Amino acid sequence: MKDPKKIQVLRWNISAQQKKSLKRYNLFLKRRIMFKKDEQSKDSIFFRDGIRKIDFVLSYVDDMKKEAELKAERRKEFEQNLRKTGLELETEDKRNSEDGKTYFVKIHAPWEVLITYAEVLGIKMPIKESDIPRADKIPFSYMLGPLKLPRNVKHPHPEYFTAQFTRHRQELFLIEDESSFFPSSARNRIVYYILSRCPFGVEDGKKRFGIERLLNSNTYSSAFPLHDGQYWKPSEPSNPANERYILHQNWARLSYFYKEQPFHLIKDYYGEKIGIYFVFLGFYTEMLFFAAVVGLACFIYGLLSMRDSSSSTEICDPNIGGQIIMCPLCDHVCDFWRLNSTCLASKVSHLFDNESTVFFAIFMGIWVTLFLEFWKQRQARLEYEWDLVDFEEEQQQLQLRPEFEAMCTHRKMNTVTKEMEPHMPLCNRIPWYFLSGATVTLWMSLVIACMVAVIVYRLSVFATFASFVESEASLKHVKSFLTPQITTSLTGSCLNFIVILILNFFYEKISAWITKMELPRTYQEYESSLTLKMFLFQFVNYYSSCFYVAFFKGKIVGYPGRYTYLFHVWRSEECDPGGCLIELTTQLTIIMTGKQVFGNVKEAIYPLVLNWWRRRKARTNSEKLYSRWEQDHDLETFGSLGLFYEYLETVIQFGFVTLFVASFPLAPLLALLNNIIEIRVDAWKLTTQYRRPVAAKAHSIGVWQDILYGMAVLSVATNAFIVAFTSDMIPRLVYYYAYSTNSIEPLKGYVNDSLSTFLIADFPNNTVPSEKRDFTTCRYRDYRNPPDHDEKYFHNMKYWHVLAAKMTFIIVMEHIVFLIKFLLAWMIPDVPKDVVERIKREKLMTVKILHDFELNKLKENLKMNSDDFAKHVLIQENKAQLAQSTV
Repeated sequence: MKDPKKIQVLRWNISAQQKKSLKRYNLFLKRRIMFKKDEQSKDSIFFRDGIRKIDFVLSYVDDMKKEAELKAERRKEFEQNLRKTGLELETEDKRNSEDGKTYFVKIHAPWEVLITYAEVLGIKMPIKESDIPRADKIPFSYMLGPLKLPRNVKHPHPEYFTAQFTRHRQELFLIEDESSFFPSSARNRIVYYILSRCPFGVEDGKKRFGIERLLNSNTYSSAFPLHDGQYWKPSEPSNPANERYILHQNWARLSYFYKEQPFHLIKDYYGEKIGIYFVFLGFYTEMLFFAAVVGLACFIYGLLSMRDSSSSTEICDPNIGGQIIMCPLCDHVCDFWRLNSTCLASKVSHLFDNESTVFFAIFMGIWVTLFLEFWKQRQARLEYEWDLVDFEEEQQQLQLRPEFEAMCTHRKMNTVTKEMEPHMPLCNRIPWYFLSGATVTLWMSLVIACMVAVIVYRLSVFATFASFVESEASLKHVKSFLTPQITTSLTGSCLNFIVILILNFFYEKISAWITKMELPRTYQEYESSLTLKMFLFQFVNYYSSCFYVAFFKGKIVGYPGRYTYLFHVWRSEECDPGGCLIELTTQLTIIMTGKQVFGNVKEAIYPLVLNWWRRRKARTNSEKLYSRWEQDHDLETFGSLGLFYEYLETVIQFGFVTLFVASFPLAPLLALLNNIIEIRVDAWKLTTQYRRPVAAKAHSIGVWQDILYGMAVLSVATNAFIVAFTSDMIPRLVYYYAYSTNSIEPLKGYVNDSLSTFLIADFPNNTVPSEKRDFTTCRYRDYRNPPDHDEKYFHNMKYWHVLAAKMTFIIVMEHIVFLIKFLLAWMIPDVPKDVVERIKREKLMTVKILHDFELNKLKENLKMNSDDFAKHVLIQENKAQLAQSTV
């Protein structure tokens, strides 16, 4: 007699399976009914049957050259092998395309393929809804309501306990609908994994494989996953949700600049690698807010205290600055001038060179430490939320590059896989390494040469402009605000920025070419090599002029009668009597602002114009007139190095914000405003102007984090040196404490004390104007003995006092900031305590769920085996009884 409980369980299982099959069949019928043939060629993201979703698209054009047959044979073999892996293909003839030339191969990954390769790639999938509450509650969160996104956009799915997918444990996972169980990013990642390993024939005795090689040989013109739909309208009710539309509505619009970003939705649609870039950019922007507020406060302090500045008051006073005759700033054509002609420059200089400068320099040293330490915590939290705790390097990054395989004639046993692999001996690489190093050095030298050329321009223009202003009576009224110093500083900075853009444009092409010639083995090695070259060059390109103004200009000038000359022709540049800080501020503002504006305009306009031109060539100006895959085909390609340039741009901006921030407290505010726009521009171009990138995993920002740490350490030194040697803060403090005799106004008389005296008769012949004058001496900025001293024009004791004070300040400031940095790094854990507890809880629950699943499965097997055994014994007994009765 059969066990009633067993019959009940069997009926329940059959019923559950029937319900599941019925649900799929109803969905099939619904889509078939809703599917319209006339719309299939426009908006459909499905095969012609309206059921199978398009996960990837390949395109190619008939080639009329000699290699046409070879390419056709490659495509045929490749597509046959794709079908053997289980992928389903559907080809659109070129007659159905808008241009009448392009074939499209649509690829669908069925369920069996997805579950097989999900196991191969170790993709984690949900097994149970998490019982750990989200950590969204923050103090005063109700005040941030307008900044929040709708909950269904911010968290489109509940949090789950996850485990690596195994096809033999399908019952363990929460599979409600097979068509939507794997997110679209995981589907296109799986398909690309197959495409990158699928063989297409044997050539020259070697097995050839991979879509990248076929793209490099123009066998296929493109390979890309489809966007979910059109970004300006939601999907039809019968189709899956259009995540592209949701992203555009809630993320890729400039009017949402004040809103938080839907990071989970970005990750689900574009993959973790792109998702973590936007998390980093958003976190960096949030931290910039605090630096911007403090920097703005320091600027306002400088603005409010401008009238109380004793230095600018003395310079502008006709009875003090107006009576001080300064030595000529250039030979032959420059005349003597009065100190009060720099009145405006001295007032502007006080905005950035005041008591708050030291405070802000120390604050930014602490800020950058807090930023990097809190980012490590944010990154750790992200690893937990996105199931990247046990992350292993993406296999695509470790795959051999087709160019490397093609150039290798040697093979070597891989110690891990025990297979023969292409191998490039070191002796074959060395010449390319030397060429690469020589190229980078040459271009960095070219940057220095261009900077020297700009310096020569400034020197020559300074002399020309000075003589022109002196000779033109109509320009006398503009001399007060348009001085030769200000004019050459502004025009020189603009010219330098133009040179930077030109050099950067050409170097990007050359560095990419030279990196290819090095033949890096894997994609990861290629990206690391390119990162090193590009960062070194851009560091020198963007910062060299700022380093020159901050640490070299005005430091090796000499003194009247014994000036130093550049190439024995041009006299070295001098700083303004108020110091070089205002010129550094001007240089930094123009380069930083210009780069950010140019970058945003380029990122918005460039893909827009290219896409418009493609649509124009396709004989239509509207995306609404042709098929979904053609719309995506006509978009710009994001490329494997798309994120590389985004990170590079952010890191260069980080350098402007940290390395020279003591000279320009508004730099964080400019960076904040730029990044608010940058996030939305990047989101807009990625959602509307670029093909959908292939999803990839990443658990950190990679080598960029090490670069940020290096720049953070360097910034402490640069800001200490700027305060000590570029600003006028330390000389003022030395005068205040050591030389001032006025107890009521301690800084009164500082300007006169900071200027040395030179006897005009000691000038060499033909170096000063020969007109008669009623004064015999002139002043210059330095600490030297007067003409009547036994050691005239040698540095006096004040010079050594000031120099000792500067060096002491550098040592003290660096030690204080580094001590605080190390203390903060020690006190702030890399992984927050609650994240550690959540990881432990999830591991515990995952093990428990897997244990219970396996235990129940074992019990069912044992129960079935015992029932079968009892049944077998009963049959044998019946047979024995029957035999006995027969006898």
